[in-house]
Amino acid sequence: METETLDSINIITNGTVIKGDITATGDFRLDGILEGSIQSNGKIVIGDTGVVNGNILCLNANIIGTVNGNLSVKELLSLHSTARVKGDILINKLSIEPGAVFTGKCCMLDEVRKQQQLEAEQAAAAAEQTEEN
Repeated sequence: METETLDSINIITNGTVIKGDITATGDFRLDGILEGSIQSNGKIVIGDTGVVNGNILCLNANIIGTVNGNLSVKELLSLHSTARVKGDILINKLSIEPGAVFTGKCCMLDEVRKQQQLEAEQAAAAAEQTEEN
């Protein structure tokens, strides 16, 4: 019986087109075209010829090519100088090189967590107030 490891690396080369969603346990590099979303527990690299027309969810990401979709990165998102991103990003840390193009909203995970906590506290206080009346 084979076991999947987080140190596996998946590579889709230039000239390959995939239509559908991808789920990977390890790192993933895309130099081809993906018409769908990709999710990984590791790092995703979109190479200079790589294009994703869908969402990305991962631990870390290096974008050198093009992404048309939302990105949710738990750790570090790096947008290289040739990166083209059209979509919203939700990240912990962000690095953008001069020349990168990003169109969309950017939210930091800590700020989202703080806002959710504040909303929960306000809802609890409102519920408490309602019970007292």
